[in-house]
Amino acid sequence: MEKTTLFDKIWDSHVVKSVPAGPDVFFIDKHFIHEVTSPVAFLNLEKRGISVKYPHRTIATPDHNVPTVDQDQTIKDKLSRMQVEKLRENCKKYGIELHDLGSAHHGIVHVIGPELGVTQPGMTIVCGDSHTSTHGAFGAIAFGIGTSEVEMVLATQCIMQSKPKKMRISVEGELGKGVTSKDIILYIISKISAAGATGYFVEYAGSAIRNLSMEARMTICNMSIEMGARGGLIAPDETTFDYLKGKQYAPAGEAWDEAVAHWKMLKTDDGATFDKEYHYDAADIEPMITYGTNPGMGIKVVENIPTTEGMEGSNKTSYLKSLNYMGFAPGESVKGKQVDYVFVGSCTNGRIEDIRSVAEFVKGKRKADNITAWIVPGSREVEKQAHEEGLVKILEEAGFVLRQPGCSACLAMNDDKIPAGKLAVSTSNRNFEGRQGPGARTMLASPLTVAAVAVTGKITDPREVLEN
Repeated sequence: MEKTTLFDKIWDSHVVKSVPAGPDVFFIDKHFIHEVTSPVAFLNLEKRGISVKYPHRTIATPDHNVPTVDQDQTIKDKLSRMQVEKLRENCKKYGIELHDLGSAHHGIVHVIGPELGVTQPGMTIVCGDSHTSTHGAFGAIAFGIGTSEVEMVLATQCIMQSKPKKMRISVEGELGKGVTSKDIILYIISKISAAGATGYFVEYAGSAIRNLSMEARMTICNMSIEMGARGGLIAPDETTFDYLKGKQYAPAGEAWDEAVAHWKMLKTDDGATFDKEYHYDAADIEPMITYGTNPGMGIKVVENIPTTEGMEGSNKTSYLKSLNYMGFAPGESVKGKQVDYVFVGSCTNGRIEDIRSVAEFVKGKRKADNITAWIVPGSREVEKQAHEEGLVKILEEAGFVLRQPGCSACLAMNDDKIPAGKLAVSTSNRNFEGRQGPGARTMLASPLTVAAVAVTGKITDPREVLEN
């Protein structure tokens, strides 16, 4: 009997038709939509006189360019307001479930899907957003699509897709103190580069991965595309089942038992082959931070920025251009550099576990005077939990500003922008030029490292603060 991977099992079971020497016609179980990439897709459906084939398989929420203050008031930005209004109109017209601003389950699309139990093992999931890979943490094939593909899925519930190659990345051993899942993925990307997994779908394995919580697994899978991968996934296990049990859209009763029995089969067979494999030792991973303008430009907080030794031509030119934008020099240490802003949030690290870790770290402390500190919950549910658990009080006493749910300062598509020239340490997923605002400079790090930066006012190894 042929040994197959988890990815093969899910992919092959969703192929409606294979096109000889071409892509597969691939069935999609769940389609998440938001206000940015859906309006044109709906407009094209209307022009063609086509309806939404399976409205119950689509779930919507506005997240990218919504304000994170005064959400009960009219959105001031005209384009943002129009996009949100169009989402409402289209959801009403086609009977699509919408978690709107102010509703109990509003939030970032990749946060509310798992929270509601919509995201489940063995599913195929798409969204007009690259970080759809987040849902792979549940043992699902999840990836981002473009607007024309959003239209295709709305109309047919299928997509034309070529099967990617397969990669497995194994991390074995125990993580050290102050090391989180964000450090794992930044470490991996620093090793294989921002393009190292291009053309692959990645399965994460090994004891260090299995020992992670569901929220930590989501962080890992979220950033799979930051190394060029089509997506990432982790085999479901008891941690997955415990997370899903009792959630609104999870199966219940006998259906739950049947689902779990099926989900337990979703794993890579012993002896199955991958096109490429990497193996890492968890003991080598330390708190990480980026220093350049792509997520692959990362180092341990205690390390120096790499020099240009061995670099030539355009590689050296682009490397120096990146450092020049950041205001850094080859070979220097990043530790001790003064920071202006910290941001905790996004679909990478805006879940309750992230906010708990920051609150625990800063309890009884105060942010440095030079720091503007924003905490943005990934959903209304996270916001509610943060209040109920007393985390908001701790954070506000430490000088943090808690905003309302949304993508916020992850990307410069809303009002939460980092001013030009200012340096931000962020728990989000991208550090491209201008990603957090025109001229803004971004360093990616874990919530713990961000908390350490907030209280010291400079780039700091969180383990040093934890020891005090």
